[in-house]
Amino acid sequence: MTKNRASKLRKATERRILVLDGATGTAVQARNLSEADFRGERFIKNRVDLAGNNDVLSLTRPDVVRDIHKAYLAAGADIVETNTFTATSISQADYGLPEIAREINLRAAMIAKEATAEAEGEDPTKPRFVAGVVGPTNKTASISPEVDDPAFRDVTFEDLRLSYGEAVAGLLDGGVDILMVETVFDTLNAKAALFAIDEVFERRGDRVPIMISGTITDRSGRTLSGQTTEAFWNSVRHARPFSIGLNCALGPEDLRQYIADMGAVADCLVTAHPNAGLPNAFGGYDETPRAMAAHIGEWARSGLVNVVGGCCGTTPEHIGAIAKAIDGVAPRALPVISRRMRLSGLEPFELPA
Repeated sequence: MTKNRASKLRKATERRILVLDGATGTAVQARNLSEADFRGERFIKNRVDLAGNNDVLSLTRPDVVRDIHKAYLAAGADIVETNTFTATSISQADYGLPEIAREINLRAAMIAKEATAEAEGEDPTKPRFVAGVVGPTNKTASISPEVDDPAFRDVTFEDLRLSYGEAVAGLLDGGVDILMVETVFDTLNAKAALFAIDEVFERRGDRVPIMISGTITDRSGRTLSGQTTEAFWNSVRHARPFSIGLNCALGPEDLRQYIADMGAVADCLVTAHPNAGLPNAFGGYDETPRAMAAHIGEWARSGLVNVVGGCCGTTPEHIGAIAKAIDGVAPRALPVISRRMRLSGLEPFELPA
């Protein structure tokens, strides 16, 4: 990101609460694409079915990805996320395509930049930004997948570092304005991503703002790897993120208390993009745009957030309703946090002054 773009982003967050887009996966599912759409001509002979590999659509159906971005921008999104949630060699290996991970990131970033440039051209008074999504992968470095062997790991920190570094380089080459390490269920995975990002920044001699978003997996208030909200913040604050927040897993009603907890300890911007409620018996999401906007509007008026959007189940209609609900509401003021030694395991620890 040029210094001018970084300055625009920071100035925008000082003036108002920014709006993130909604669920790309939900938008893809609504289009009822076929296996042929995912394969295109290029992957017609791939040995593994590709339906459900949404990220490969940036190569085979870029028109679909572009239209999804444009729909969210038209609804009021200030920031759109690249279609790269599983675009690492680790995750793409499930589809027999680990070698195209970097290419997916590059092309997805370019598609999102094209869409935001078009929207910004139509209204130059409202800058739009692209967040390059760095997803959690389908493996966990902290937890054994073998119930009979708790010491076993099927991925290492080094594996993750290399895979993330490749993806991040592609996103930056594609011109993203922000990097978003999101849906963090395992903090060790996230730390590998942050380490890789720092390595890529050092090689390139440039930086972009980093957004970090964890996921509270259930009403226990903890991530899958067991950390509380404050412990999670203590684990990643060394990265000096532009923002910290929570997304996925919970709907707005259940997520509110954890967003408030995060805002009480974080001296950077706070983001939130919850699901459209909890999944129903059929795996769908029932929270209406009106109901979701009412929750998030209250968060805004209570001074809890700086950036809001939607995760699973949310649509352009949800984002449009949220944008209206927070319009004109002042963003959360950054608290002054005293300097202390703060550590974390599953729980936070603060060394008394």
